[in-house]
Amino acid sequence: MQPNLTAGKRIVAIDILRGAVMIIMALDHVRDFFHIGAFQGDPLNLSATTTGLFFTRWITHFCAPVFVFLSGMSAFISGQRKSKAELSLFLIKRGAWLVVVELVIISFALSFDPLYHFFLLQVIWAIGWSMIVLGLLLRLGYKTVLITGIVLVAAHNLTDRYPLPSEGVPGILSQLFLTTGGIVYPVGERIIVAAYAILPWTGVLLLGYAAGALYKQNVEEAKRRRWLLGAGTGLIIFFIILRWSNWYGDPRPWSEQEREGFTLLSFINTAKYPPSLLYVCMTIGPALILLTLMENAKGAIARIMMVYGKVPFFYYVLHFFLIHLLCVVVFFAQGYGVDQIRDPGSPFLFVPVGFGFELPVVYLVWALVVSALYVPCRWFGKYKAKHKQWWLSYV
Repeated sequence: MQPNLTAGKRIVAIDILRGAVMIIMALDHVRDFFHIGAFQGDPLNLSATTTGLFFTRWITHFCAPVFVFLSGMSAFISGQRKSKAELSLFLIKRGAWLVVVELVIISFALSFDPLYHFFLLQVIWAIGWSMIVLGLLLRLGYKTVLITGIVLVAAHNLTDRYPLPSEGVPGILSQLFLTTGGIVYPVGERIIVAAYAILPWTGVLLLGYAAGALYKQNVEEAKRRRWLLGAGTGLIIFFIILRWSNWYGDPRPWSEQEREGFTLLSFINTAKYPPSLLYVCMTIGPALILLTLMENAKGAIARIMMVYGKVPFFYYVLHFFLIHLLCVVVFFAQGYGVDQIRDPGSPFLFVPVGFGFELPVVYLVWALVVSALYVPCRWFGKYKAKHKQWWLSYV
């Protein structure tokens, strides 16, 4: 007998896990805006960071890959109510819409610049292109999606050993699709920063889509849990062995550190930009195990996580606007003037160089942002559940 996996037609475990990563994701974005010196240093730089700052950044490493992976899972699950052609067309259209959202809405939320002098191509950009690729690959069948996902995740670190073109149009294309980790492209007076390479993230989404087959109605709970637990444990073991070897899978080898405990930090400090094979194993492995544990989760915490997990796109867009609006309030409260709104050293308006606070304040603002978004997310989740307008599937 099947357990009650769904709330309506939703998978409870997916909503809980996605809600958790959305909450943690906000911590990193609050840090970007409110931590003093956020643009002057890398919190994962072991020669300069502190343990608290390192883990504040590192824990958010789980957010983007799990978010992308679960987006692929959700595409498979929602696709069970569509024909292959319908799902393919929907994914292509939704992917194109997400690319536009990244360029128009998210870029403005980040910069508050109505003239759009700054574009940052992040996770929504990557998911958009990934959905377009998935929509095209669906026409070739499930096995093609699975194999392509494995190849993209497992093989793209070959570019660490065999560099691709770096000049001209071939260089730009290879960077955008495979190797970018924050490359800056000046376009006249505007700056485009490509943080998320398209194809490595596409591989993560394709594998999520393939894993969505475990949630088909005819798959027994015991079998699903066995597969998820086995795959998650296997990825963690594979990560430990391959990372220990320093042979392949990440461009940054780990090394012994002088400061106590920092050798472990070096070991788990894998590359997100672009996502390395070891980074994907390190993050998706635990996520699969958590999906197993959350399958029958109940209680207040699970219900809270689901509120955010049911409306991830709504939450994602809203939280950037809220964080930046809080910056504006603090900016003027601290005595900054109108002439300091734009700082050449900062890509964001109202966030001049030197603006910000230490980590305790960052965590306080994070809690405020997440708490403030609870009621709007709960309202929109109920609205989506009761209404069937076509545009709701795009939000």
